[in-house]
Amino acid sequence: MLIKDIFATKKPVISFEIFPPKKDSPIETIYNTIEGLKDLKPDFISVTYGAGGSTTNRTVEIASLIKHKYGLEALAHLTCIAATKQEIEGILNSLKDNGIENILALRGDLPQDPDFKFPDPLHYQYAKDLILHIQSLGSFSVGAACYPEGHLECDDIEKDLSYLKQKVDTGVDFLITQLFFDNEIFYEFLDHMARARINVPVTAGIMPVLNRKQIERITSLCKASLTKKFIRIMERYEHNPEALKEAGIAYATEQIIDLLSWGVDGIHIYTMNRPEVTRKIVENMSTIRSVIST
Repeated sequence: MLIKDIFATKKPVISFEIFPPKKDSPIETIYNTIEGLKDLKPDFISVTYGAGGSTTNRTVEIASLIKHKYGLEALAHLTCIAATKQEIEGILNSLKDNGIENILALRGDLPQDPDFKFPDPLHYQYAKDLILHIQSLGSFSVGAACYPEGHLECDDIEKDLSYLKQKVDTGVDFLITQLFFDNEIFYEFLDHMARARINVPVTAGIMPVLNRKQIERITSLCKASLTKKFIRIMERYEHNPEALKEAGIAYATEQIIDLLSWGVDGIHIYTMNRPEVTRKIVENMSTIRSVIST
């Protein structure tokens, strides 16, 4: 099923994100993650894609597994900054062959290998270039990323919104936000989007923080700012991993409950391949989820 049709028929849309095992790990290690999530009945599960296409084949394989073995809708991430058009064509054909109808089109992070050779000239400079290519085939529902606190590489929020509008206008059906910890920033971002006439469903990306190392890595890679409340929690429990995990789950649950009460289009939980954490969050809001779905 096309994800754009899911957004057209229900609200809120609940989805999860998982990532493929590393190259030197057996593919079967992802089975436990999916098994731990399947009975939560998400509307779709997205599968990430490594920098420079480092997990290309596994992304397709896992997306196919989600759809055909577990009967859930799959969203395959696809990045383009390091790819040639021939490589992208091959991946798109593989997705088609495996019955995958939904793609999250991303520019992608730069490969970490200093010796990596980029196409010269670049075949895709921005995500919108990839979106145009995908839409030329006419058989996929395409999602894209958005950034409530602005993209890391853009310091001007108005310019960032203009880039987002360009991207959406090339043929984006829905948006998934980068993680954030302050819902008010998200609501303000939606107001900015409305004024910019960006009119596609937006699902809120939520990541439960389980340890200090995780949050330090996150804030180094994106503009996600921490609220005073969150900082107090981290400082109080950082030396007690179980307490911090419990507090992180509670904070994420509180965020989601507020978002659902506000009427958000969707919730996208970054599971970090920790199904027990996602299960706890969903259990914490089970009654609320049933109320808003009626």
